[in-house]
Amino acid sequence: MSSSPIAISVIVCAFADDRWDDLVGALNSIQRQGLNAAETIVVTDHNDGLGARVAAEFPWARVVPNSGQQGLSDARNTGVAASSAPIVAFLDDDAVASPGWLEALADPYRDQRVIGVGGAAIPAWDARRPAWFPDEFDWVVGCSYRGLPTHLAPIRNPLGCNMSFRREAFAATGGFDTSVGRVGRVPVGGEETEFCIRLRQQMPNHVLLYQPTATVRHRVRAERATWRYFKARCVAEGRSKARITTLVGAGDGLASERRHAAVTLPRGVARHLSVALRELQPAGVVRAGAIVAGLGCTVAGYAAGRMGARQSRTPPKPEPTVGPAG
Repeated sequence: MSSSPIAISVIVCAFADDRWDDLVGALNSIQRQGLNAAETIVVTDHNDGLGARVAAEFPWARVVPNSGQQGLSDARNTGVAASSAPIVAFLDDDAVASPGWLEALADPYRDQRVIGVGGAAIPAWDARRPAWFPDEFDWVVGCSYRGLPTHLAPIRNPLGCNMSFRREAFAATGGFDTSVGRVGRVPVGGEETEFCIRLRQQMPNHVLLYQPTATVRHRVRAERATWRYFKARCVAEGRSKARITTLVGAGDGLASERRHAAVTLPRGVARHLSVALRELQPAGVVRAGAIVAGLGCTVAGYAAGRMGARQSRTPPKPEPTVGPAG
């Protein structure tokens, strides 16, 4: 294995002016890495004013407007096309990378079988973490959740806010699918999941790894720490998974979810109830209930998504032919 530094292009996708302070934090954190990024590219999603502001205040970053459809998928594709390093890393505009983040992502690539590496995302709550919010569902706010590996290990797909891939991954797959994923503030996602499943189907001899020492702090706004958002995000996730299974098949599309639902969530219910009984913490009962409700909302979203997909594939019934009386 080579010991020479690994060149990585870092891509940050941004779309909203009111997230400026978050974007500043993300870009400054890239500058504090021990391993210097080969380049930092900020892709602005159909917001020329934001692009001009970034170019003026961060002259060391390259600003590129999204050249495709509005949304995160084509913004990422635009960033990849504009980048030049053999490894491409993505950092969300509301995530702050810890010192050593880029080095931790880079190190596993010394093994040529590794096609992608993702890191951990620690929730940075605007307010205190809600007592009812189970850590098994931290994926709802885009963060690492209980059930992920605690050491360097293979995974199906990384978290979208903190992930990286070899350049050939995009050549093999054609990039992120614009029919999947987030547009603006709509609480859907799944584009990185669908991309990674296609990637593993196209390159079965390669591996995707989770590197928990490559950490970022991912902001969780107050409106996302609500029961209303929790339910909406679970339903949206179910719908996203329904769309993904139509593209890549249910076997690959739901493999991780089935394990999470069959193993991690039942253990979570038991753990939270045990805490409630042992330590007399009523919130434990509520967290256990939130797991059950979250799973139910996700399943309902999936069922609705599958039903919608079937209806869209069903041809309309022909209108009856009305002939002359007689």
